[in-house]
Amino acid sequence: METDVVIIGAGSAGLSAAKELAKHDVSFAVLEASHRIGGRAYSESIGPDAWFDLGCAYLVIGPDVDTHIDETNPFVDFAKGRGEVMEKYTHPARYHHNRHTLNGSELAAVEQYHQDCDDIIRQSVERGEDVPISDLIDLDNRFFAPYNDMMAVTHPKDVDEGSALDFHNRVEEHINYNLQRGYGNLVGAWGRDVDVSLNTKVERIEWSAHGVSVITPKGTVKAKRLISTVSNGVLASGHIEFSPRLPDWKLDAIHGIPMGAENKIGVHFTSDVFAPEDTGYFQAWSDDEPGAYIDVNLVSTNVVTVFIGGRFSQWMEKQGQPAAREFALDRIAAIFGNDIRKSAGRSIGTAWYTDPWTLGSYSSAAPGQYHQREWMPKPIDDTLFFAGESTARMHGMCHGAYWSGKRAAHEVIAAEQ
Repeated sequence: METDVVIIGAGSAGLSAAKELAKHDVSFAVLEASHRIGGRAYSESIGPDAWFDLGCAYLVIGPDVDTHIDETNPFVDFAKGRGEVMEKYTHPARYHHNRHTLNGSELAAVEQYHQDCDDIIRQSVERGEDVPISDLIDLDNRFFAPYNDMMAVTHPKDVDEGSALDFHNRVEEHINYNLQRGYGNLVGAWGRDVDVSLNTKVERIEWSAHGVSVITPKGTVKAKRLISTVSNGVLASGHIEFSPRLPDWKLDAIHGIPMGAENKIGVHFTSDVFAPEDTGYFQAWSDDEPGAYIDVNLVSTNVVTVFIGGRFSQWMEKQGQPAAREFALDRIAAIFGNDIRKSAGRSIGTAWYTDPWTLGSYSSAAPGQYHQREWMPKPIDDTLFFAGESTARMHGMCHGAYWSGKRAAHEVIAAEQ
């Protein structure tokens, strides 16, 4: 098979690249190793009329939508056009330590610690540093545990493995929406009109300034150019062989922005056990057990999502689904009491760090490596182009990946001229 462009990966980056090329009459072939499209946007049924997003779940709109096109989220308007049920996320943080709800001065102390951490990270960045977050913050503070639990999900690494500069320069969330029927389902519906070759694992890419040959078990695809939306986890693993090998500067970028581990355990409750005031964001931890970041009953689905990250998340993947469910129920019961276990229905636990098509949840620069964000999206010899969340200003975001795909498509179009 021969075409103008080969696109590897059918997540939001690969799909948006394909749609953009189609607008400009550039032929393409999209190759996807998985059995489905969507990448890390993926919804599964967890109960009657209840969906669980295994990957991205928040439709995020950044604070600078008027000046940064990559902070607008096209999936918001797509959802509205389909009449999807959407809910704005407006819930305050609530904290439970040793099954005790923090109020008053304790709650103020948690919030002050978070502010102090943000301030000292900002001061480090202003000094021109790129150091581990753990070098800066007070690790002995009594509220370090929930802070690390939160960072391991939102960064997503333990604080000794994460770049303070990378964390500081993330695009801060501004407005979030949740979908009743799932973000993954929405992306799947949006990408349904793109012709994708599923179950097509790329094994080898032979490339030169004259074109590419992409070798798969189903045959070889030849093209003038290639857009890779493959995760940094897969690129770093060497599971796709490049011949010749990628240049050192690109390999440095890939290894400098490794994948982190964030996983979720979703539990569906078979009866309406949550009062309206129970909906929203919680953190629960104890002195002798790991804690978690928890979303309760968003969009009135009777689903609770328990988030874990960093090394603990990697460890939990290896323990399997029963252990993940028990951990989630323990954390939920720490907030709502043990009787809630009686209504627990189906559960789903994710395992992104060992998923062979991602080998991680999303990218996060290592300390001292934030500068690789500049190099990650750069093309090679007008032949190999790169998209995906690791190349996006809005890294870690589904719509950041979307904009990166459009950007890569326009780079290919410019190279054609």
